[in-house]
Amino acid sequence: MGMSADSERWLRRFQPGPASGPRLLLFPHAGGSASFFVPLAKALAPTGDVLAVQYPGRQDRRLEAAHTSIGPLADELAEVVGGLEDDRPLALFGHSLGAIVAFEVTRRLAAAGRPAPAVLIVSGRRAPSTVRDESYHRLPEAAFIAELGSLGGTDPRILAEPELLELIVPPTRADYQAIETYQPGADAVIDVPVVALIGDTDTRVTTAEAERWREHTTASFDLRHFTGGHFYLIDQQPALVDTLTSVLSSLPASQPAP
Repeated sequence: MGMSADSERWLRRFQPGPASGPRLLLFPHAGGSASFFVPLAKALAPTGDVLAVQYPGRQDRRLEAAHTSIGPLADELAEVVGGLEDDRPLALFGHSLGAIVAFEVTRRLAAAGRPAPAVLIVSGRRAPSTVRDESYHRLPEAAFIAELGSLGGTDPRILAEPELLELIVPPTRADYQAIETYQPGADAVIDVPVVALIGDTDTRVTTAEAERWREHTTASFDLRHFTGGHFYLIDQQPALVDTLTSVLSSLPASQPAP
């Protein structure tokens, strides 16, 4: 697939996949970047075309402002994803913040009459309708950095380097603000199968909170547990690859017309 200049700003292909088969888009967590998914993308490359999303404000897009609300970010990404149209079935995978971004992109594709993803895979994130009063994005610097360390998704060496912290803290705080101020409407329902994946010791999502994704789809719902915490997908990558390969292999051979 040749990508437009706009697509190339947003999407990273770390390893070519087969000419046919599904396309999988990977949406990172708060503070995450496309490169977080390099190991996963390479492991999944034989199954299809795997693309990781690069949000503004990090790595090669560090000079761009990071979004502080989900809506505008999902608006831009829906345009990019909608422009990928071909006959490949499309799967979206989002971890934590990325789960909500992928969900909102799916809603926007439907509203625009664009082909819907064949499946939405949401990882490490409670359902949109669940509410926790969280305001980590307002924490003072030291407390915010400690919070990042406690979740386990940030390399401790980065947290110990002031120069690197200057690069990652502002976009990460913006991401936290986006997810902590997110309020979906009562009509936040998609007609796309949802598969929810959670770590069994994740403090950020309980089984009950993940189960409520069922309320946000009129299609099928499946919940699967992994051993581990919020970043179970790092330690449990082989099991995650098996799960995602299984989900992708069950998709139709081509994308149905809208």
